[in-house]
Amino acid sequence: MLEALGLSARAGRVYQAMLDHPADSVTDVAVRCDLTPGDVHDSLDELGALMLVRASAEQPGRMRAVDPSIGLADMLARQEAELASRQAALAASRAAVTRMVADRAEHHAAHGERLTGMDAIHRRLERMGRAAAVEVLSSQPGQQFAEDLDASRPADAEVLDRGVAVRTLYQDSTRSQPHVSGYAHWLLSRGGEVRTAPVIPQRIVLVDRREALVPIDPDDNRKGALHVTEPGILRALADLCEQAWNTAVPLGAATPDDPATGLTPTERELLRLLGTGLTDDTAGQRLGISSRTVGRHMASIMERLSAASRFEAGIKAAQRGWL
Repeated sequence: MLEALGLSARAGRVYQAMLDHPADSVTDVAVRCDLTPGDVHDSLDELGALMLVRASAEQPGRMRAVDPSIGLADMLARQEAELASRQAALAASRAAVTRMVADRAEHHAAHGERLTGMDAIHRRLERMGRAAAVEVLSSQPGQQFAEDLDASRPADAEVLDRGVAVRTLYQDSTRSQPHVSGYAHWLLSRGGEVRTAPVIPQRIVLVDRREALVPIDPDDNRKGALHVTEPGILRALADLCEQAWNTAVPLGAATPDDPATGLTPTERELLRLLGTGLTDDTAGQRLGISSRTVGRHMASIMERLSAASRFEAGIKAAQRGWL
């Protein structure tokens, strides 16, 4: 029982024996407690430091136990004072942190804060995830790095465990990437939602529609990000994500071919992009696929159209209403 007050079990037994048998010598206490005299002396040192024993006025050289109503009450009072001191120090630390955060916020631009480096981005994503209360909606186009997905896993798990809705958009091309597919199915197993589409918006992480993270350079998210809190910008980002989400296909479901043309969504989008004059490389970047894969898709389309060239394929696709 006395261990809760910071007293060792051995010292507690010695204290109890001295209270019950105040005339006992050190040797007597040692016998009663099944201890050595040295153990008793060590316990007396511990009890003395806690002011639970004092020198006997009647028997010089001996110690007497202080009445629990006095000694233990004094111990509680000291511990309460120490606790109050720690609480005051904690409150001061919390106030200092709050001031630091407020001071940093005053230096941020009105439209958002620029974050440089992947460590800074991951720290902000962790903070945003911890603050999420309703939903985390993200668009993740292009190449996904395994190390970035691994770094996101603990924060995503914490958010999902709190019952926050997590919706993630990937490109169709990621269905064939094992590390992305594995991560996406892990999200599904934890209650998240994942959809894919041939083309999705730039990289966006939107939390509760009150803060967002977008890349400074849409073509290279590793250059840095912008933390956005402006309501007007957030509304536009949310509308963009919702439009893409509503036209995307849930992971686990096959991406259906167009019944009228036999084209997959990726093939239809590829035709549209190439029809606007984009090169294979640029169209592939938009779709998250390589230029070689673009060539394979076009070869398949040309074969179905019985076209000898891309130009002829474009004409026939337009004649059939595919564009």
